[in-house]
Amino acid sequence: MSKLNFISSEMLPLVLALVSGVLMAVQGSLNSSLSKVIGLLEATFIVQITGSLLVMILLFLFKMGKGNLYAWQGAPWYSWLGGMIGVAIIYLVAASIPSVGVANATTAIIVGQVLTAILIDHFGGFGLERMACSPQQLFGLVLLAVGAKLLLK
Repeated sequence: MSKLNFISSEMLPLVLALVSGVLMAVQGSLNSSLSKVIGLLEATFIVQITGSLLVMILLFLFKMGKGNLYAWQGAPWYSWLGGMIGVAIIYLVAASIPSVGVANATTAIIVGQVLTAILIDHFGGFGLERMACSPQQLFGLVLLAVGAKLLLK
């Protein structure tokens, strides 16, 4: 019996996403703290290096990968932009937190993520399955933006 049986298979992806959101707020705070000591671009470099080392250990030492690393040539060109975007995300989050705080930065991040996600879903961006935007999603986005405004100081 799995330890995760108390979570339905429909809820598990949402719980994982929730944990990811928690980790993003913690990561942004840690990165911002590191950047105060060593500099913003330097902290971004360290974060990328330590993350890469962890993935290398998981892939090559613990053999945790389930895919085919050698099929990299078959990936669309735009899928290679994720690493560069990751650098920009780490840099921009670490840069914004000291000025506006973790809660305000995270609020702005979430609104930007949801707006962009709705657009990507609606247009089927980056080879993903198209999921048309519903009026409920637009209403939810408006409520999210209003909630974000209330959270911002």
